[in-house]
Amino acid sequence: MAVKLEARCGEYKSDAINLAILVFVTSLLGVYLIATAVLISKDGVFYIERAQKLSSEPINIIKAHPPGYPFLIFAAHKFVSLFSKNTSLYSWIYSAHGVNLLCRVLALVPLYFIGKLLVGSRNSFWALLILILLPYPAEYGSDALRDWPYILFLATGFLFLLWGAEQGKWVMFGLVGLAGGLGHIVRPECAQLVLYGILWLLIGLFLPRRNMNRPKLVYALFILLFGFAVPTAPYLKVRGRILPRKLYQLINSSDREQTEENQDSKVDCRDNVYTAESIPINVVKAIGELFEGISNNLMHFFILPLLLGIHLRFRKQAVATDAERFFIPVFIVFNIIMMVVLYSNWKYISRRHCLPLVVFTVFYVPIGLQILADWLTVRFSKDRFDNNQRLRVWFFVLVITGLAICTPKLLRPIHADKKAYKAAAQWLKENTQKNDLIAVFDKRISFYAERKGLVFDKNIPMGAQYAVAVMKNEDENPDADTAVQKELSLWIDQNKKTKKIVIYRVL
Repeated sequence: MAVKLEARCGEYKSDAINLAILVFVTSLLGVYLIATAVLISKDGVFYIERAQKLSSEPINIIKAHPPGYPFLIFAAHKFVSLFSKNTSLYSWIYSAHGVNLLCRVLALVPLYFIGKLLVGSRNSFWALLILILLPYPAEYGSDALRDWPYILFLATGFLFLLWGAEQGKWVMFGLVGLAGGLGHIVRPECAQLVLYGILWLLIGLFLPRRNMNRPKLVYALFILLFGFAVPTAPYLKVRGRILPRKLYQLINSSDREQTEENQDSKVDCRDNVYTAESIPINVVKAIGELFEGISNNLMHFFILPLLLGIHLRFRKQAVATDAERFFIPVFIVFNIIMMVVLYSNWKYISRRHCLPLVVFTVFYVPIGLQILADWLTVRFSKDRFDNNQRLRVWFFVLVITGLAICTPKLLRPIHADKKAYKAAAQWLKENTQKNDLIAVFDKRISFYAERKGLVFDKNIPMGAQYAVAVMKNEDENPDADTAVQKELSLWIDQNKKTKKIVIYRVL
């Protein structure tokens, strides 16, 4: 008994040390990225503006967009206001930065224990260390974005899901539902936790599990749905609809397309053949975009270890548990389906959309690195003595090589290529009136200038006093029909073509 207690204390101490290292590195890197950031993302402007309106227009904000992340920004700003009377724009920007970084740090705790359940504490530590030093996930964790708040709730619910499934504790499923409901208010995709739980429990009703009898499965199903309903029922009542906006648009779009196809089929049935043929093409393109996004997040170097690790873990007679064999493939398949639907209907998949797949599969990267290290040991070792030490050396060589590839991009300031945007915003702030209307090609310019802005492509909107545009040459004009006077030129470099930002006074 004393030996078991001592071993458990040693395990807890090891976990605490691992988490302390991960939290320290993440916090240090996050503060550096926030301090050196040039601009926030376009989506960050969207979230901050909604956070600023949350106290005056709460109903409208809730109806228009999930309010979870704007509420976190609003709460963080209120907390900061207790210690400082500064209510400038930058207090909102740093509140958004800070709450996102905090969520990234907090997400390490459930992610570490998910990894420990799946691949052991050592592999979990190395996986998360690699994850926090990947440039793009690090950038998303220090920008004004909702990705890491969403992953915090998703990871927390997923951990409770694994615990409940492996230990047969039906109460855990209530916490799964609660985490899924809170995450749903941040990002609707967090409701996938409830789907995984329902699927696991329904299968258990027909294929009895050793650690949960049928009454416990029924209790777990009920408490799962109840936990999800607690935070989401008031939110859905205020919003006035159950389905997320994009899913609602998708269903309406499908209904319209079906009606149009039925009408067109009376004239020419070949249109339906064309539509049917375009489906597999979209799927192939979506899978390609998704793989590219995942590979970019992993800086390409870690994609091979990831694939090798997944293959080894899920091959026949591997050591993966039943819960791992069920939930990880279901998670991967469901998120791939979401990405395919996204691409098929909106024609884009960004690196940020691929982040959950990277985060929840990164635990298999150290396993893949061990496979490569073993191959290198056999390939380049002249003798067979002390292979374990050689294996560790090659493992560290691979990890250090991958992190060395990451470092230049990792230490680059966020949106470093947008310095001219910041300079244009500063000029406008210093040389225009508070009530001037600014026509801009990027919303961030008017946001940082603290002026009312209208985004335009070619023609300057009516009523604008100033216009900011990107010019390819000296003779280009944003609107040939509008009299303008050049006030400032800022040279920038985009896509390896020399262009410049020009600020015009509209006469």
